Amino acid sequence: MNTKLWIGLIVVVVAGATGVWAFGRGTLSGADAPPAEESYRTETIQRRQIGSTVIATGVIRPQVGAEVRVGSRVSGILKELHVTIGDFVPEGFLLAVLDPTEFEARRGEAEARLETATAEKNYWGLELGRAREMLPEAVITQAEFDAVDRSFNTAVAQVSQAEAALESAEIQLGFTKITAPIGGVVASVSTQVGETVAASFASPTFVTIIDLDRLEVWAYVDETDIGRVEVGQSATFTVDTYMGTDFTGTVTAIQPAAEIVDNVVNYVTLIEIGPTEGKTLRPEMTTTVNIQLDGRDNVLTLPNGAVRRDSEGAYAYVPGPLGPVRRAIRIGFRGSAYTEVLEGLEEGEEVIVGSVQTGS
Repeated sequence: MNTKLWIGLIVVVVAGATGVWAFGRGTLSGADAPPAEESYRTETIQRRQIGSTVIATGVIRPQVGAEVRVGSRVSGILKELHVTIGDFVPEGFLLAVLDPTEFEARRGEAEARLETATAEKNYWGLELGRAREMLPEAVITQAEFDAVDRSFNTAVAQVSQAEAALESAEIQLGFTKITAPIGGVVASVSTQVGETVAASFASPTFVTIIDLDRLEVWAYVDETDIGRVEVGQSATFTVDTYMGTDFTGTVTAIQPAAEIVDNVVNYVTLIEIGPTEGKTLRPEMTTTVNIQLDGRDNVLTLPNGAVRRDSEGAYAYVPGPLGPVRRAIRIGFRGSAYTEVLEGLEEGEEVIVGSVQTGS
């Protein structure tokens, strides 16, 4: 009795499972089965400002005159050095002093020669005055008068020569005090106290000063893009030390000579740096530069990834009840991320971005 009961239960379970499988198979494989659901990424047609950019790598460099190598115009022993690397110095700050002993002696010698020349001039001045009084009375001859006059003029010239020598000696003495020609940060110091400086051929460098407020970006623009870059265009750039901060600038010049590195032709585009918002930029920092080209304001746009083309022209896909629907469009300016829509789409409509699977 128990065995028959178990057999009956097994038959019922198998029959029920078979009926469910058959029902499901007949329903889902029939003509009324719902279509498989497809998902697409869409974006909304809306108004925005669009523009295109030229991307380039670059480096921060001092402007012309913003980096000065300060040296000595006279030879001597360095007696004092008043700066170290990293110091900020204002314009006119006393950087170093050479031993002035030799130059002070030269000035004293020039002063003595001037005193002698002045005494000679005064003496011959008196003689010339007496000669003028005696010449009309024939006490002296014309030749004697001319000799006195010549001696006076020679003494005058010697005074002028001595004055020039004294001025030169004072200038040379002044060169022993080396001052900052510009304000800025001391980038390097190459001479130490006690060293002898020889300025016979070239001015030796004491310190290098850089004005960090007068920097610019050298952007290396590829030859394929340089034709679209013009003076006056806006630019933004980033540096690794301030990730997430976009600095602004303006294109000021394009160097005519190309720089060829690894067979790649680039043109150096100079960009004046705008406000740095309290952040310190330094020479030789590498940059990533975006130069802003022409753009459009307040225009209908769709993503560049939604624009498609074939032999019939430009078109886009919009979502429909049975799947993607092709829509012919007319487009205008193309920016770096969005394209202007002139006809075929309205503000607020959705467009499909990316690949589309259609039944055709």
